[in-house]
Amino acid sequence: MGVSSCEDIVMKSNIHPKYVESQVTCGCGNKFTTRATKPELKVDICSVCHPFYTGKLKFVDTAGRIEKFKNKFAGASYGAKK
Repeated sequence: MGVSSCEDIVMKSNIHPKYVESQVTCGCGNKFTTRATKPELKVDICSVCHPFYTGKLKFVDTAGRIEKFKNKFAGASYGAKK
């Protein structure tokens, strides 16, 4: 048994998907072009609107859940013994 060189390795053909230029559309309206296996991609969030990149926190309050949480734990401190 010897060590084979890269020249001895034969890659399988026709097993990889087609890699095409793709138009990406974000929910915020931003559009950009990249390469992917699909010609069109739709995403909910991108680097233009993501809080990590923008530095702005945006809370999505569904049915007042944040307000309910704040009211529930307003007087309590985390880990306090009673």
